[in-house]
Amino acid sequence: MPDPARFAGILAGSANLFRHGGPGLAPLQTLPVHAVGEQTAQAARAAGFAVASVGEGGLQSVASTLAPGRYLRLSGADPVALTLPEGIHVETVRLYAAKALPLSPAAQDVLRAPCVVALHSGEAVRHLAAECARLNLPRGAIRLACLAPRIAEIAGPGWETVEISAMRNDQPLLALARQMCKNP
Repeated sequence: MPDPARFAGILAGSANLFRHGGPGLAPLQTLPVHAVGEQTAQAARAAGFAVASVGEGGLQSVASTLAPGRYLRLSGADPVALTLPEGIHVETVRLYAAKALPLSPAAQDVLRAPCVVALHSGEAVRHLAAECARLNLPRGAIRLACLAPRIAEIAGPGWETVEISAMRNDQPLLALARQMCKNP
């Protein structure tokens, strides 16, 4: 980890940073966290960090509200690109990677029938689309419940329907998926 004295704060776009970051994060606990959403903020607090701000609507909106300075961005292997305002400088440290696995036969069977898939990330929807193409699974029977507009955009066309959660956390996403299951 870089020297925390070089930074005004941490820019955090996922709760997984704090869940999987390991003991190397401890020296950074002196830095305030600017979290993408409440779940990320809760994970930061649980890991012993102070949270300075909590955004809603993606990490870009958080970055746009930062005071001028140098920030440490903790991310997964493939961070979302940000357009930084003047006076904001970000150094990125990648802490984890999600490993895409082939769909199990049981998951393939579920996807062959009308179903709803809840998606938390652009990487997840890219993987789902790739698996559907690889396995020749028809997108037209799959309904997507997406955590954020970016995920819906990445999904692209061909799905039965694509809907976006009203808020960017698990409970509203699961409520949306449940409602989509009730309204075929």
